Amino acid sequence: MNFDEVILNRRSIRGYKPDPVPRELIEEIITLAMRAPSSMNTQPWSFYVITGEPLARIRAGNTERNLAGVPHSREFRIGEPFTGKHRERQVGVAKQLFSAMGIAREDKEKRQDWVLRGFRQFDAPVSIIVTYDRELADSDDTAFDCGAVATALVNAAWSRGLGTVINSQGIMQSPVVREHAGIAEDQVIMKSIALGWPDETFPANAVVSTRKSVEEATVFVGFED
Repeated sequence: MNFDEVILNRRSIRGYKPDPVPRELIEEIITLAMRAPSSMNTQPWSFYVITGEPLARIRAGNTERNLAGVPHSREFRIGEPFTGKHRERQVGVAKQLFSAMGIAREDKEKRQDWVLRGFRQFDAPVSIIVTYDRELADSDDTAFDCGAVATALVNAAWSRGLGTVINSQGIMQSPVVREHAGIAEDQVIMKSIALGWPDETFPANAVVSTRKSVEEATVFVGFED
């Protein structure tokens, strides 16, 4: 795929085949991703790549704690709930996904199952936990830089036939993740990225979220009309 094809065709994948992903391929993807820009070349990111039994323990711990009502313990700040147009976009993509999956608004059981899929990191064979150096935690540039490297990673994965979805559900119970992934104390857990071979029969994988137009998002200054 050329660059335009990767950018235009990539979509979030929430259903995966159980097939393993070779370590060498993941290393190749991370190598590409780390060409992302960072503030003054600080490169604040690290990656914990988890599969097999450790990932199964994280999934089980996340699920158990959430079903037991244990409060979330996400390490990177969450912020206030979305409102206005941002909330509308959030609800819009949720409606697309629920429609694709045949989940009715009043079907509490299926809606709960969908939520738990997120805490299981969508049953992907690989989870990549993105962390950043704790000594840079007060720098807003750090979050920006980690977003850049995560974007580069998901695009690099797509270019090689792999699917991903960046998610927060998988790291909401951070003590579970920290324990079973062996995350160093000098690292702050930021995001998780589910990764694997897309299951093309999974209905939600066909969902393509909408984007604002250039006219909505852009102000051109100093150009001739």
